[in-house]
This record gives sequence, C-alpha cells and structure tokens, in this order.
Amino acid sequence: MGKLSISCLFPASWHFSISPAVLPRILFPSFRQLIFLGLLAGLLGLLYLLLVTGKGQYSWIREDKHIHRHLARVTDLEVTDTSNPDLNYGLVVDCGSSGSRVFVYCWPRHNGNPHDLLDIRQMRDQHRKPVVMKIKPGISELATTPEKASDYIHPLLSFAAEHIPKFKHQETPLYILCTAGMRVLPESQQEALLEDLRTDIPVHFNFLFSDSHVEVISGKQEGVYAWIGINFVLGRFNHAEDGEAVVEVQVPGGDQQEALVRKRTAGVLDMGGVSTQIAFEVPKSVSFSSPQQEEMAKNLLAEFNLGCDAHRTEHVYRVYVSTFLGYGGNAARQRYEESLVSKTVLQNKLLDQHGGESADTPVLDPCLPTELQDEVGPAGQRVHIRGTGDFDSCRLLLQPFLNHTNETHTSLNGVYQPAIDFRNSQFYGFSEYYYCTEDVLRMGGDYNSTKYTSAAKNYCATQWRTLKERFDRGLYASHADLHRLKYQCFKSAWMYEVFHSGFAFPTNYDNLKTALLVYDKEVQWTLGAILYRTRFLPLRDIQQESLKGVHSHWRHSFPYINTHYLFLACFFVVLLSILLYLLRLRRIHRRAAALHRGTSSSSVQWLEEGLGSTDVPITL
Repeated sequence: MGKLSISCLFPASWHFSISPAVLPRILFPSFRQLIFLGLLAGLLGLLYLLLVTGKGQYSWIREDKHIHRHLARVTDLEVTDTSNPDLNYGLVVDCGSSGSRVFVYCWPRHNGNPHDLLDIRQMRDQHRKPVVMKIKPGISELATTPEKASDYIHPLLSFAAEHIPKFKHQETPLYILCTAGMRVLPESQQEALLEDLRTDIPVHFNFLFSDSHVEVISGKQEGVYAWIGINFVLGRFNHAEDGEAVVEVQVPGGDQQEALVRKRTAGVLDMGGVSTQIAFEVPKSVSFSSPQQEEMAKNLLAEFNLGCDAHRTEHVYRVYVSTFLGYGGNAARQRYEESLVSKTVLQNKLLDQHGGESADTPVLDPCLPTELQDEVGPAGQRVHIRGTGDFDSCRLLLQPFLNHTNETHTSLNGVYQPAIDFRNSQFYGFSEYYYCTEDVLRMGGDYNSTKYTSAAKNYCATQWRTLKERFDRGLYASHADLHRLKYQCFKSAWMYEVFHSGFAFPTNYDNLKTALLVYDKEVQWTLGAILYRTRFLPLRDIQQESLKGVHSHWRHSFPYINTHYLFLACFFVVLLSILLYLLRLRRIHRRAAALHRGTSSSSVQWLEEGLGSTDVPITL
C-alpha cells in the first residue's frame, strides 16, 4: 500500500511518512469526532470560567481578594518606610476642648485608576506606634491672648516635622481643624486665633498650608468625617465585587430614574459622657411631612463626592448626621438625678414627708444595683437614695427624658431622622455602646437585645455587695472601675432606650456591632477629614500617567483588564484554529484518497510490475 508523506517546515530529520490506513484515525477524525472534541474543549473552558472568574461562593478570586484585604490590614501596623520617595504625607491637627493632637498620615502614589481612593493610613514610627502627639489645654483657653496661638501649636508641628522627610515638607498638606471648644467662643475671638495661625505658621514651617486649611468645623462636619473614616477602614468605599452586602442608591443630584448598586456602608452610633451621635447613609431620596421639617433636614443631611472626578457618581454620598447634647450617659444621669431631687423635695413639701432626708428613709431608685446607697443633689438639698435594681422600671422612668414626639420621621428631642432600611443596614456602636455591653456584661460585639436585656436585668438585681466582690476578684474588664459598676444599671437602660425608643431600632434588629476599635485600630475623625480634603490629589498622578505615552498607558491599564477572560478568549481562538486546520487536512486527505482510487484502476499493469506508488506530499 502507498504511503502519505508529511513534510513540516522543520529540520529534515523531522520528515516522516504515515500509512494512509493509519492517518485518518490520527489526523483526520470524523465530523462527529470533531464535534465531540469541540464540545469537550468548550466544557473545559466553561469549567475554567466558573472556577476562576465565577461569582459563586467558592470563587478563587473572591478568596484571593479576601486574603489580600486581611494582608492590607496587617501592613497598616508596619513601620513606615520614610526612605520611599513615592510615599506622600499629610498632617491634621485636632484642636479639641481639652487639648490638641497632631496626626501624621501617609499614603503611596495613587495607582492611576480614577475609581480608587487614596490608600491613606496612619504613619508609624520605628516602634510601630502611631505618630501622634497631644498637648493641653485646649486652644480655646487662649481666647484672650490670640497672639500666642502659633506658639501653642509650634510643638505639635515640630514633632511632625521630625518624622517626615525634609524634602517632602513642601508637598505635605497641613490642616488645623478646631472643634467643640472653639465653637462656644464668640466669632471675633475665633477669628483672632485663626488669623495668628495663618500668619505665623508659614514663616516657621514649609508645609503645604493656606488660609483655608485652618478653620472651626461644625458638629455636622465632624460627624461626617467620623463616618468617612470608619467606612474607609472597613473598606466600604471599595466598590469591587467581593461578596459583601450591596444597596441600591439614588445618587444625589443625578437622574432619579437611574439607581446605582454599590457596597453597603455602615452607620455609626456614638455615645459619650455628654452627647450622643448618629450618622448613616441615606441611599434614597427623602420626603418631608412639612416645610419646617425640610428646613431642619438641610442642617442634618450632607451630600459630598469623595472621588477625584466631580463628574463620576460612584463616590457620591448622602449622609445624615445628628448630635444630641445632654444625651450622653453621664449627662443623662445628671438630668435624671436633678429630676429625682426636685420631685422628692416637692413631694416632701406638699405632703409633709421626709423622704430621702436620711439613710433610714431613702428614696428608692430602680436604676441602681440592689441595696446600693448613695447621696445625690446639690448642697443643702442632698437626698439619700437606695437602689432596687429593677431594669424594666428604670427603662420606663427614662423614657420621658428622650423627649420623643409622635411626629413621623423624628428621633430624640423631636429632631428629624430619615427612615432606615432595617432589613438592609449595618451599624457600629462605639464608646458607651461598647462599654455598656462589654465592661461588665462581657457581651460586646454582635448585639442581641434579648440576651442584652436578660444580662442587664440579672446585673441590676444583683446585690451591690456581691458586685464589689466580683470586681475585687477581677471578673470584669480591666478598665472597668467602681464608677462603671455603680452606674452600669442606669447606663445599660439608657443605652437600650436611646437605641430602641429614641432612634426607633426594632428589638429584633441583629446588625449592630458594638466595638472599641476597628481592625485593632482606634479610628479618629481626622482620618475622614484628610481623606475628604485630599480627594483631588489623585488627579495629579492620573495626569502624570497620561503624559507617559501609549506604551506606559497600556502598561498601567493592563492590570485592570480581566486576564482570565483574555486567556479564555485566546484559548477558544487557538481551539478554533486547530479545528479549522484539521478540517483542511481532512479535505486534503479525501482528495488524495480519491486520486489514489482513480489512478489504481488505470495503473494495474505497473502495479503488477512491482512499481511503487508515488508519495503525496503535504506541507505544513
């Protein structure tokens, strides 16, 4: 039988011949075999797509992103490499009521992607400690001597200058932001202090500093900055799909018919000793029951764009922020005691009684642990009280202090509050929310109202003598003290009422996390402040990238192309090429076979003479 010779464009030693009887089974499969091979290759490609680029729960990419996110948190605690020339720095001075602190932040060069924010983190020294310095008293104490303001702030800036490389000073922005202490001063005294800072700081320091970089910020601004800082650390501004909860948003100022689906942000609850605060994103447009309510809402809603491009809407947020003075834990207790004293004095006067005048006739207080005895009230009106430890009765007594109204969309003190989608929301509770749940009850973290009330009832009903014995044995948190033990019953009831009655969270709400730190870091509002105020800096890096030419543009843009889809496309192109080539070889083989059959009948004579058939060359 004749042979089919195959010659490739390779060295001569690679030339070989295959018998036509064997060749069809190897190189020239049937049409059904070709279809089978194509389906098999397509199935393998789909399997690859599902495993590598799929959106399922076990996607490799999602796991990789999850790991990367945790690694990023670890690097936040590493020593800052000041020898890195691509590292940028920024300063924020928090001028509070009791003192001032300087925070030093740093971030690497922006990656050139306009969808991403700057990766700002707190600078850390050689001991991995945050670069922070605090001085006392507050700058408001210099109200009568404003010319000393720059001397007052000088140690903070000198401290920061020592940690930042000198060649970076002129491009390091400096922001001096004053809060509660300065707000209470007359505007003339505020301006005198700020003007001294604007005039003298550029003389002694070479930081990037202008007149607009020093100001007194409102409580609303401070609340927005705190909300930005916490959500930034939580990674809620990174809109890449990684399995986290999403929310549908109507972008402020945009087309109301179009909704943007992006990662759900976290609301913030904070309760200190004097005030309490709530801040959360309002994803949908709000409606008002009256013109007065609409006017009030203007002072409580903030709309801003965190992105570097004003024309992009992916980082546009509408946030509600409200601060309630007098609704902190200690201030609420003070109001409660004042009410108790005034009622007792009035009742004694009207009914000619002597309640609370001595330890033998104490006034019963359900908001103190059982059998705890105390004296409250100003000098000359001291009232003796004794705790009965009744959590439910304490809650009922505290409800009038919320000043809640029956008007729709209102919270504490009748202040406007937009509706919250309790089925698709998440809140973090800080300060007193954490202390009330963790210091004594030891149940910080995920909040459950049923478990919380049960633990609070047990604590309140426990004898004061027993509580002190437990404290002496170290059964409570290390930073819990006798003051915490004494007022834990009251504060746990107050926190419960503020959360459920004041802010109207349902008792079955299960997406509140009480915390002291976020990823082991104390998040300050100053982080949100520098993130917002430096939001346009990425434009500089993006413009520099665009000037590097087509080659550089391709090199920096390539990481944003999904390489898995690119690989899959190349795979199918190669597969199609192989199939087409095999089909072409099949046609050539058929022609050769037909030629062989046509010539065999006319060449019987020279076949009988033993002459071999000529080879049919096929060149690849």
